[in-house]
Amino acid sequence: MSDELDVLARANPAPVDGPHLGDGPLDHRAERRLELLLATGRSPRTRSRAPRARLLWGLAATGVVLATALTVLLGGPNPQPAVAAPRPLVVRADSTPVPLTLLADRAEAAGDGSARLRRGTHVQSWSLGMSDHAPPITLPRETVVRWKPDGSHTELVVATDPRHPGRPVLGDEGDHPREVADGHVISRQTYPPSWSDAPPAAPPPHDVARLRAYLREAASLHGGMNPGELLDAVGILLDNWTLGARENAALARLLAGTPGLRPVGQVTDRLGRTGQAYVHYDGLGARRMLIMDPSTGAVLGLELTATRADPEYGLKAGAVMQYAAWMR
Repeated sequence: MSDELDVLARANPAPVDGPHLGDGPLDHRAERRLELLLATGRSPRTRSRAPRARLLWGLAATGVVLATALTVLLGGPNPQPAVAAPRPLVVRADSTPVPLTLLADRAEAAGDGSARLRRGTHVQSWSLGMSDHAPPITLPRETVVRWKPDGSHTELVVATDPRHPGRPVLGDEGDHPREVADGHVISRQTYPPSWSDAPPAAPPPHDVARLRAYLREAASLHGGMNPGELLDAVGILLDNWTLGARENAALARLLAGTPGLRPVGQVTDRLGRTGQAYVHYDGLGARRMLIMDPSTGAVLGLELTATRADPEYGLKAGAVMQYAAWMR
């Protein structure tokens, strides 16, 4: 309010010894200047408005800045997003859902396989950035984290979208978001040795009870852990470790005992892999879909979808807010 009062005062400066001390009627010059100010304020294209940004499901603040900057980047009062939001994965109508208990049995049968636990991850991810004055946009990227024997590790993040190989994607570097080439390096970092023994830095156990406690600590939860929190914790685990056969089997058995996580059938994930899908509705406006390898029980992906629309932010029911696809 003080800013508006200052503007009006400058529009009609009143002498300190005036009869009304500035509270009297405006003179002709002031009336013209005030009308000009009001006319400018009526236009939605020129009105200055403080942005109201929102972070969804752990989305980084740079994503919100990027969505806000689209008006400048693409022009016009209703810019089209440079990267369209992906559609939710579709379950094959003719597929038969595989119960999690059966998938856990298969994972345990494959538990003596050659796959070994490895620190680090390779993941392609999408996250939705939103603001109240630009369409939602998707930030696609690929992250590779590799650890060395001395305890140091490297992290490489590139802008890429496997749905459209070779096409430019939207990057969010610094304060100047812009379209960048497929494979553009967003960041390349090397970190000094770290020997933490706390989850998720500590190796995950391959015992179901201990794994549950591990995931609860990795997600900084106290007390119980509902199905939505458990699935979020699985994402944290897979962003730090590439699981081996025994760990896959333990995780599949843990998930098999999770209420509210139901099988829905076969899907093809965003990397073209065939998996079995399991969904959970949290009652708070979100659906989580877990995609698992039907033979090994390895987690292939996790999709977070809005079940309620939010017109203020341009969010539609069914919009994919986050997606991650993990690879070995």
